[in-house]
Amino acid sequence: MSGKPISFKPEKKRIIGHDGLGPLALALVIGTIGGFVFNWLKMPLAWMLGACVFSTVAAFFGLRIGMRVRLRQGMIIVMGVLLGAGFTPDLVQRLGQWAVSLCVLSGMTMTGAALCYLWLRRVTGWDKPTCYFAAMPGGLNDMTIMGGAMGGDERSIALAHALRILTVVLTIPIWYRLVNGAQTSVLTMVHGPSGNDYRDYAILIACGIVGAVGGRLLRLPAGFMMGPMIVSAIVHLAGFTDSKPPGELVAAAQVVVGTAIGCRFVGAALDQLHKEMAASIGAAVILIACAVVFAKITVALTGLNLDATVLSYAPGGFAEMSLIGLALGIEVAMVATHHLFRLFLIIFTGPLVFRFWLRRGP
Repeated sequence: MSGKPISFKPEKKRIIGHDGLGPLALALVIGTIGGFVFNWLKMPLAWMLGACVFSTVAAFFGLRIGMRVRLRQGMIIVMGVLLGAGFTPDLVQRLGQWAVSLCVLSGMTMTGAALCYLWLRRVTGWDKPTCYFAAMPGGLNDMTIMGGAMGGDERSIALAHALRILTVVLTIPIWYRLVNGAQTSVLTMVHGPSGNDYRDYAILIACGIVGAVGGRLLRLPAGFMMGPMIVSAIVHLAGFTDSKPPGELVAAAQVVVGTAIGCRFVGAALDQLHKEMAASIGAAVILIACAVVFAKITVALTGLNLDATVLSYAPGGFAEMSLIGLALGIEVAMVATHHLFRLFLIIFTGPLVFRFWLRRGP
């Protein structure tokens, strides 16, 4: 397979992949078909996983597919509101137990990032800044932008993070399906009250709008998801509503999010990128292994649920891992809280460590 080398860019542009309504429509059709197939196979998180797989294959085969960033952001807002509904009043009582887990997560993040950095330095020709920010299990956009500002290669950094997210998204749900027999429909994910009235919908819409605006103004990482999730969590914890977005909208949001992952590989040429892709997938496997090992340590120390801890430590994207937790019936509040902590930890400490450690010397 040939073609121009892949050119990843952070989402400061309005398009992922090809521009135009035709590529967008084709991508959504392919993603929806993938969702139907995976839902028929009774895979957990079927609509996102199916859309991700089918659109990724389409991208590698050179089909002209694309995703509007604004559409993805809108659907991410829906998922943030849904995740916020998973926060229950017993959350405060669990924070003390999570404190130990968050400390272990800090150690796991540093260990996994260091191992990935050494791995990438050994098997790729990337320079130090590129390897460093490619190894950090943070958000794709944040790490790509930071890495580029620090002198790294944005394309390679974005490639590594896109493959990390893809590897984790494909590995964990399929593992639970094949080993544990997990199979969850989107309607099960939103098993709340079925009769939302106009007041409930007004509250949910307000959570999305206020949260998205607040997340953007405060420049929160993954702001279009984090902001609505925080506002929705406050509203649900306060008892203003116990409603959730309708299942059909959640399925559509999963299709868009999954398709957007696949569209990141538009322009990829396997014959030109196979070494870099193998190295990036290897780094993702290292991070997954670290997550499992450190999760078992945490469970031994705290008695927390192993599945919830593994998912909380798994190096996927914040949106994707939170949705997998929701689909598998695993404590979404714990998963979301740990991934938010990891994002803040990396964003605040990553550049500082780079400046004072890797940039020492001539």
